[in-house]
Amino acid sequence: MDLSVVIVSWNVRQLLSGCLESVFASVGDSALQHEVLVVDNASSDGSASMVREHFPQVRVWENAENRGFAAGCNQALSQCSGRHVLLLNPDTLVRRDAPGVLVGFMDTMQRVGMAGPRLVYPDGSFQHSAFEFPTLAQAFLDFFPIHARLTDSKLNGRYPRADYAAGHAFRVGHPLGACIIVRRKALEQVGCLDEGFFMYCEEVDWALRFHRAVWRVYCVPMAEVAHYSGQSTQQFRDEMFVQLWRSRLRLFAKHYGASYNRAVRIIVRGGVRVEAMRARARARGGQLSQQGLAAKLAAYERVLQMTRGRWEDSSGPEGSGAEDGNGRSG
Repeated sequence: MDLSVVIVSWNVRQLLSGCLESVFASVGDSALQHEVLVVDNASSDGSASMVREHFPQVRVWENAENRGFAAGCNQALSQCSGRHVLLLNPDTLVRRDAPGVLVGFMDTMQRVGMAGPRLVYPDGSFQHSAFEFPTLAQAFLDFFPIHARLTDSKLNGRYPRADYAAGHAFRVGHPLGACIIVRRKALEQVGCLDEGFFMYCEEVDWALRFHRAVWRVYCVPMAEVAHYSGQSTQQFRDEMFVQLWRSRLRLFAKHYGASYNRAVRIIVRGGVRVEAMRARARARGGQLSQQGLAAKLAAYERVLQMTRGRWEDSSGPEGSGAEDGNGRSG
């Protein structure tokens, strides 16, 4: 088996259908020996039954509860048999021969353990596909976007658009989790995704572990995948803000030193307080309902509480986010 395609889905039935259609349109005429596996994280929209009815060649698991993105991926990783594994979000559309291009690249570059394609929005416009590992500057710019040029710059972990336009593969910190291909041999050495990340940052943690095991990580712009971005997470925006910072703080506690953790928590506390001020101003101006304001303030307070704990608090059971029941697909 050349390629195992793994998709974890949660309540995005129509997008999942389109994603699967694009996958089979791409690999159907190729010489790739492939399999497609879907893990449905307790969707309530009939996603699993749709897959069984319209894509009978897909192996599908229907979980009784939302186990999170990392756990869902690991569920399929333990059952697939490809030389390479492509983790694909359901809110993506594979374009042309993207899977074949990625497999060909991995077969040519034997020291590459992980790679990602060039991502675009469905209208073809540019989307950042890979990033440097998180820094204090990135945390600051999340809350205080001083200037668009800084937000879109190397200082904020972004690679120049010219790198993508050049059409040559280039080394990166980590690809965006919407589409990642990993080599089976590297996966067996590094291990599966850390299920302590219920959603967000699991690919960052994974890439850090690949780098430390001396596997190279690349972006391959010759392969193109359209990404709608955040279609499941948009359903619970305030909750996703909490999940994002829960995962980031867990990542920092796991891989970064105490000084970094102290500094980043100071930045987050200041940023969250500013966000609360902005929310109150929007409510006064009639741009945000009182119910919406209350939800945002509650989310901000939860993040503040997380920053007040010990460094290891974000990596404990609460840091898994398992009790919140929200999945990830973008």
